[in-house]
Amino acid sequence: SAENGDEEAMLNLANSYRDGKGVEKNFEKSFHWYQKAAENGYTDAMLVLAICYKNGEGTEKNLEKAFHWYQKAAENGIKKAMTNLAAFYYSGIGTKKDLEKAFYWCQKAAENGDKVAMFILANRYYNGEETEKNLEKAFHWCQKAAEKDHIKA
Repeated sequence: SAENGDEEAMLNLANSYRDGKGVEKNFEKSFHWYQKAAENGYTDAMLVLAICYKNGEGTEKNLEKAFHWYQKAAENGIKKAMTNLAAFYYSGIGTKKDLEKAFYWCQKAAENGDKVAMFILANRYYNGEETEKNLEKAFHWCQKAAEKDHIKA
């Protein structure tokens, strides 16, 4: 169970409080359990915790903490976190702007199958942003995004 340190139970309990399934909706309790699960190393919870901090759900909005948890989740292979981490680096949200790291994480997310990252990467190669202009790679990533039904690809 969640009280006994079972991360999956913590995540399920957090989702229940967030969605009001079987319990009254309570974003603070939801946040509490996401945080416990994330701190115990549960990668899915790390992503959701980052989103909670980014949007101020169940806690005070804190972009530095959102960045921290996106980074932890990305380093643990969560592709959506990689894409969001790239965006934070690109815009300097919650961290110092770093276009090299933005490109790195965008590429990692694309390589891991994130269609949004694929489309962004195609544009970066097409325009020569953060990398050498490369129309072959631009076409490759645009095609990959289209295969995954990205709306603009």
